[in-house]
This record gives sequence, C-alpha cells and structure tokens, in this order.
Amino acid sequence: MSEISHVVIPRGFRFGAIKAGLKASGRTDFALLVADEPASAAAAFTGNKVSAAPLIIDKENLKATGGRVRVVAINAGNANCAAGQAGLDAARATCAGAAAVFGCTPQEVFPSSTGIIGVPLPAEKLIAVMPALAAQLGSESDHFQQVALAILTTDTVEKTAFARFEVSGREVRIAALCKGSGMIHPQLVPHATMLVYILTDAEIAPSTLQEYLNHAIELTFNRVSVDGDTSTNDTVLLLASGASGARTDAGNAEFKNALTQVCTSLARQVVADGEGITHVVELRIDGAASDADALKAAKAIAHSMLVKTAWAGADPNWGRLVAALGYSGAQIDPERIDIAFGDLPVCTNGGRAAQFDEEKAHAYLKQEEFSIEIQLNLGTGSCVFWTTDLTTEYVHINADYST
Repeated sequence: MSEISHVVIPRGFRFGAIKAGLKASGRTDFALLVADEPASAAAAFTGNKVSAAPLIIDKENLKATGGRVRVVAINAGNANCAAGQAGLDAARATCAGAAAVFGCTPQEVFPSSTGIIGVPLPAEKLIAVMPALAAQLGSESDHFQQVALAILTTDTVEKTAFARFEVSGREVRIAALCKGSGMIHPQLVPHATMLVYILTDAEIAPSTLQEYLNHAIELTFNRVSVDGDTSTNDTVLLLASGASGARTDAGNAEFKNALTQVCTSLARQVVADGEGITHVVELRIDGAASDADALKAAKAIAHSMLVKTAWAGADPNWGRLVAALGYSGAQIDPERIDIAFGDLPVCTNGGRAAQFDEEKAHAYLKQEEFSIEIQLNLGTGSCVFWTTDLTTEYVHINADYST
C-alpha cells in the first residue's frame, strides 16, 4: 500500500472502477466498494416522492439484513428511475450478479445509480464486467480515487474528504467520496443527483451509526442548494467495517465531530462544483424565532432566481433579499432586519444602511466566494447555508443534457 493509503484509507474495504459502456464519453462508469466482511450500515435517501429503483431495493435490503452491507455497486450514466418494473428488475439483477461474484447474499448488496431519468438500465452490462472489476479491486488511495472519478456525471472534479482520530487509544479513519453538481437541493430522510459514500473502520452498531449520520446530514447536506431541485436518486451511505477494533458507542465526540467535518467538506465541494456557477455564497441567518425559521429564510433566498442572478452579476441589490425573507414563511419583522455583505452593512432596521457603499458592495460580490450575514433580531434561531449564483452556463448545460 502507498504511504498515503496507510494514513487516510479505512481498513476493511476494497475499491475499483471499470468501463461498462453506459457513458457516451466512454469513461469509467461502474464502481464497487466492497467490505471484507459485512459492514454496519446507515443510510438516508431523497425526500422526493418519485424515487429511483435502487433506492427502493436499498431500503428493502437494509431492512432484511438489519443494516449490513457487503458490496456497494454504483453506476453512472443512467439513473434507473421512472423505468417501472424493468428498473426494479435491473437493480435486483445487479444485486444478484454482485452476490454471485463476492459470495454474499443479494440483500447484502447496495445498488446506486446516477444519470438520465426514464431510460431502462442495461444491468447486463454491469454484470458482464463485474468479474473483471472484482479481480482488480484494491485498498490503496488510487483505487479509492477510481471510484470518485467513475461516478461523476456533469461534475467537473472528483470530491473526497478524509479524517483520522483516536478512540480509546486506537486510530480510526474516515474516508468519503461523493458526486453532485446539478439537481442539488437534498431533502434527505430521515429528518444531477447527490450520491455520498462514507467509510470508516470504527466498530459501530447500525442503529448507533444511523444516529451519527442523521446528525451530520442535518448540519451539512441538508444545508446546501445549487438550483432548488431535489433529485430522485439522492443517497448518503455510511459504512463501518470495524477493522480498527475501536469500538465506538453513542455520544463519542471525536467520531461525531470528525464525521460532521467530512460531510461539511463534501457538501461545500458539491456547491463549489455547481453547474455553471461563478460564485459560492455562505448565508448566515441569526436572530430567527427558531432554527427552523432560520432555515426557511435561508432556503427562500437560496432559491430565488432574482437573488441568484443578481449574485451572478455581482449586483448588490439587497432589496431582493428582503423580499425573499418576506415570503419565506419565517416569522419576520420588516423593521428589524439587518443585512451585511461580509463586513459591509447594506440594510439596517429594514432600510438602506447609512454606511451602504454600492461600489464597495459590488466589488465584494465579485469574489468567487462571499458571505451574507442576516440578523432578524427576533430570537436565538440560526442557520448556516451554502448556495450559488445562477448563470447562463447553467441554462446551456441543462438545456442540452439529454440531446
């Protein structure tokens, strides 16, 4: 193993990717994450009522195994969604094919798909290349990177994050990868598609693992939006191999913090790679009547096309922010709203700030990344939310997606 693999790659897993012929580009489009032994699993899926076939099968399989996964099979280039019974059959066939190759049950396989909706998935192409892919799996960092590249669709870069720490004197590692660029407004339950896979070698029971994942998701993946569209395929999967021997029970601060940091990194990478974006925006809402109200306010701003196009042009039109707050559904007192672009006051007590300098505000919004601070002065509710602008390039990408 390479030196970096000794540092960042969790023990107990192998990885790899191959060309199955799903992507028109001819690039790798099928990947496997394989646990040496059935791993504890926790997962969250899209809140979209139109759900892709693999998600339906994933839920069935996790229930059947009590939260254990041996093989994760991920294809790009086809979402396997809105394909009716054929889609379910394709997902089950993929599970059966993986089970035959790796000597596990079909219920221990976790299929995932991303790509165009409404086109039948040719599972036979995945099954045909699975033996060759199984033969080339490895546990080094470059094998992990192969998976990160293979699952991309409209993404421009691969997205990975790592952490390591100690539990009771034993080193624990977390490695995560994801894809996501467009169709990004995850509404994950409980509580172009975003797929997230997080691996750790800690020893954690499935129920406890789910608690950790739910907490991390609420503060990270449920706090981002590129275009306000919630995918049919959004999935976050967390696997724990136990290979480190570090038993981690509920309430372990080190694991909780490391997992949240890894998820935050991936969430921000997804936003930064948003389709056609030129600005990444951090919204900080404070003084809301509740945290839920703060989130409503953030989402109203993040999903406003008027706001997002203003950001694209670095236009300091703060009035659009106030308007979005007003229809957000959050409790609002129009005469108590304060807004700042970074350290630059633009709105005080609901009106134009005396210090407002349009030229400085315009220059500030020209930055690739900037923050907007909003104080509602009604309570202690708060929220941090990451989003983007909306550009003509986004329109071009999505106008030509399937043609």
